[in-house]
Amino acid sequence: MAAKPAILAVDDDPPVLRAVERDLRARYGPDYRVLAAGSGADALELVRELTRRGDPVALFVVDQRMPTMTGTEFLTEALVLQPDAKRILLTAYADTDVAIRAINEIRLDQYLLKPWDPPEERLYPVLDDLLADWVAAFRPPFEGLRLLSSRWAPRGHDIRDFLTRNQVPYAWLDPEADEAGRHLAASLEEPVDPILPVVAFADGRVLVDPSNRELADAIGLSTHAALPFYDLVIVGAGPAGLAAAVYGASEGLKTLLIEREAPGGQAGTTSRIENYLGFPSGLTGSDLARRALAQARRLGAEILSSQEVATVGRADPYRTVIMGDGAEVSCQAVVVATGVSYRQLDVPGAVELAGAGVYYGAATTEAILYRDAEVAVIGAGNSAGQAAVHLSRFARRVHLVVRGDDLVAGMSTYLIEQMAALENVELHTGAQTSELRGTGHLEGATFTTTDGELKLEVSAAFIFIGQQPRTAWLEGVVARDPRGFVLTGSDIGPAQGWNLDREPLLLESSLPGLFAAGDVRHDSVKRIASAVGEGAMAVQLVHLYLAEL
Repeated sequence: MAAKPAILAVDDDPPVLRAVERDLRARYGPDYRVLAAGSGADALELVRELTRRGDPVALFVVDQRMPTMTGTEFLTEALVLQPDAKRILLTAYADTDVAIRAINEIRLDQYLLKPWDPPEERLYPVLDDLLADWVAAFRPPFEGLRLLSSRWAPRGHDIRDFLTRNQVPYAWLDPEADEAGRHLAASLEEPVDPILPVVAFADGRVLVDPSNRELADAIGLSTHAALPFYDLVIVGAGPAGLAAAVYGASEGLKTLLIEREAPGGQAGTTSRIENYLGFPSGLTGSDLARRALAQARRLGAEILSSQEVATVGRADPYRTVIMGDGAEVSCQAVVVATGVSYRQLDVPGAVELAGAGVYYGAATTEAILYRDAEVAVIGAGNSAGQAAVHLSRFARRVHLVVRGDDLVAGMSTYLIEQMAALENVELHTGAQTSELRGTGHLEGATFTTTDGELKLEVSAAFIFIGQQPRTAWLEGVVARDPRGFVLTGSDIGPAQGWNLDREPLLLESSLPGLFAAGDVRHDSVKRIASAVGEGAMAVQLVHLYLAEL
């Protein structure tokens, strides 16, 4: 439930403060929180706390004659934090000139001479009118997590992406562009560099430049395993990992799913999936991830968020999964479904502008920021096509830049046809990225083509080039192909370290009991449906493995 708007009374004379607080509570207590402070400094700290929490102040009732900080001095500072609050100055007759000046200087709404008895005649009518005006103009603030971050702060982009993909509601405020962002920045006890993101919670907690792990802990995501031993540990919560969690939990295995970033994996960033069986109108990647995660939880799978796996140890007949923070869990079998990530561009400007106009994936997170702008999508696969179609709803023009001569080899026909029908999507073939330009944020991109040099003045570039498996953590644990994909089944033999009498199971790696599913596996079909199928199949193979044990 939202906190009531506040009415703040400030007076350094305790009997007067008690009297005004009493009269305010008697009339307005049911609808407002009536707060009191005995000095301007105490009141200012209270206003900062309310602002950090996102709680509005409807009315200030402030005595003018206070030592150290007068009423007008307090209101001058407080209105930076709560500019919409109505303001009343309590004055003596001799302070009338000060009050009149305050009407011009701080837009004082009213001044009242002390004493105000009886309040029914000399206090409440004035306050009733002011509060009615305030209520008419009031727009309730967002009740939840607020992210304070400059638009071009790379870490701010990372946090937006993390919160969006974990489906955590939040409000993003830019301290350089938003009035509300400036108010929140002013409420902080210490000034913060705009390049450092600040996360403010509804209970007043503030985190400056938190890691994903710190953020996950703060928003209540589970980051520690509840048990020391599981039947099945799944690493990676993309479509394959989520499918394995659903089937493992539903078939009675004590199942733990570990994800280092956000559920859905690369598929979770997809703006529209049109060819997934059973959804004729399509669905977003985030919808698919949300549904699958809820299903896995309902069936009993335990989910760990923002937790990275460092390696897997062998202690026959068990396997030990060792986390990045040193925590360990034991299990009977492991399914690796860590998927792939987009390859990073190796051209001038790519590193410097990452997160500041240069994005790897992330079209769903950033698209709305580029309304009426020109943007580039670099890549020729389905993810690039889906991003181009999604961005075309916002951007004035979308430049799709590909190395090949056409899109046929890597993109589904339905996407090619969709883009052909969009007037604001322009295809550039035979183009190789040579430079990304900009100071502080992306301002343009240069490409080398068969016809010479192509320069595009774009505000953002969304990169979808190549895929590299997330398997560096498996170095020395399982056999991988030269590109890093996990070898399984018939690709495994004595040369790859297999030393059991039986043949490896279909999705089993060179470490018995460790299975690979989805895009991370050598020679897999890079489609969401096939990843889901392999995740389900992996659980059946786990049952066969456990039966042999």
